Amino acid sequence: MPRRALVLITALVLALHWLVLHGVPLAWDSPQPPAAGHVFSTRSVPAPPPAPAAAPEPTPVAVTAPMAPAAPPPKPPARAKKPAQPAPAAPASPAEDSLAVAPEAPVQVAAADAGAPAPTSEPPAASTAVPDPAPAASAPQAEAPAPVASAPPAEAPNPTAAGTEIAPPGSGTGREAATPPPPVRIPAPTRLAFDVSGQAKKFAYSARAELLWQHDGSRYEARQEVSAFLVGSRTQRSVGAITAQGLLPEKFSDKSRSEQAAHFDHAKGRVTFSANTPEAAVGPGAQDRLSLFIQLGAMLAADPGRFTPGTQVTLTTVSARTADRWTFTVEGPETLDLPAGPTPALKLLRLPRKDYDQKAELWVAPGLNYLPVRIKLTQANGDFADLLLRSSSAP
Repeated sequence: MPRRALVLITALVLALHWLVLHGVPLAWDSPQPPAAGHVFSTRSVPAPPPAPAAAPEPTPVAVTAPMAPAAPPPKPPARAKKPAQPAPAAPASPAEDSLAVAPEAPVQVAAADAGAPAPTSEPPAASTAVPDPAPAASAPQAEAPAPVASAPPAEAPNPTAAGTEIAPPGSGTGREAATPPPPVRIPAPTRLAFDVSGQAKKFAYSARAELLWQHDGSRYEARQEVSAFLVGSRTQRSVGAITAQGLLPEKFSDKSRSEQAAHFDHAKGRVTFSANTPEAAVGPGAQDRLSLFIQLGAMLAADPGRFTPGTQVTLTTVSARTADRWTFTVEGPETLDLPAGPTPALKLLRLPRKDYDQKAELWVAPGLNYLPVRIKLTQANGDFADLLLRSSSAP
């Protein structure tokens, strides 16, 4: 009988224990349902051991004793704190972001590729940003070289910012800067009329052209217009100042269907373009595509003996869209058979240096103050315009 009573009491205690565990809601049951199941399974195993010790009659105590161990389960929130340990690591990512924002993206990539020595300059900053020596600290160190390698190589010398250069015959590609700048002799105001033959998109044409050169000793204007039946007209205009070194262009415009222009700022050494193209650097003596022909003639007129055959003259030449260095080689004297009659002239040749460069041939006449008497421009696709002097007169 006592044995049966003991079994009965044990069964009653287990039943009450089961009812208490399933009937009382725990604080962490709702946010984490799996934890409740975990609590039940761990408490059901230790229940049998207390049964032999629970032989005394105070059964309520046996019920509360298992409830006491139920208090430890709140330790799962302590485990929830451990996932919060990544919180210290979180500051590492803002530190990396701040390093990434400092230089521009392309520079950062280059610095990362640049090499390993630079990281030695930055580790102290990385260690202060991240208290634990975690691998995350190595990532900012990899970013560190960016500030070191960002600036220096950016500024490369721009050839179009150079001044006028004159190379004597036989000097090859080596050039000697003209110091002081070559003297000039400005021609008198003149109106030049030309006959034009040419080709445009495989279509041969004939046209008339006029070059009007005017100045008052301090300001100048050059205007050239070519017009042809079925081809239309094209007008180029250059205006600016006259200095001891020759022409100082301020604006160059080129108009066919629409007008595009280049504006010179000689104080800043820059030229800007109306056709959304980047501005360019220009140096002393820079000319536009029209003033160039007057300036070359003025240099030759001032000191003809300096420009023997083979001499090269290099200067920055500006169109309505871009700036480039043009080199003219003095070819030598020729006598041209022009509509205006036989004319002694001196030829200068500009050969293209790269794809889509324009070939330019210029003949200036000593008897006409070294003004152009023939101009031939040839494009890379074979199109050309050949202007031959028909007459000259006062404007």
